[in-house]
Amino acid sequence: MTFYQKEITLKPYKRGFHIITDTIVYEFPELKTIKTGMLQVFIKHTSASLTINENADPSVRVDFESHINVMVPENQPYYIHTYEGADDMPAHIKASLMGPSVQIPITNGRLNLGTWQGIYLCEHRDYGGSRRLVLTGFGS
Repeated sequence: MTFYQKEITLKPYKRGFHIITDTIVYEFPELKTIKTGMLQVFIKHTSASLTINENADPSVRVDFESHINVMVPENQPYYIHTYEGADDMPAHIKASLMGPSVQIPITNGRLNLGTWQGIYLCEHRDYGGSRRLVLTGFGS
């Protein structure tokens, strides 16, 4: 079994849900050398997250943003951690709900995602800045 690991930095994205599958594949050409294995993508931040969902219709990503903002609203009187603005504590909660990593099978050098699946960067801050991902691919 072979292991590859690389850390990449994503450009800053606006708040919302963004498909980053092509960026990950481009930045991690070692995928092509793995016939059967797994790719783990881990985000090194507490106010952004990762998930896998619809890759074709952009309205899904808009609806995700709208819904999660209803689930975890800003400016709640019980928030204590507000040092970095009204989006700060909600961003931490959203990141924990969505999660810091995804794992995707690798088959014949390609991510084995479903036809309509893509990897999302879930940016929960108004001005989150660039985000760092650790990509770990392993297999034979």
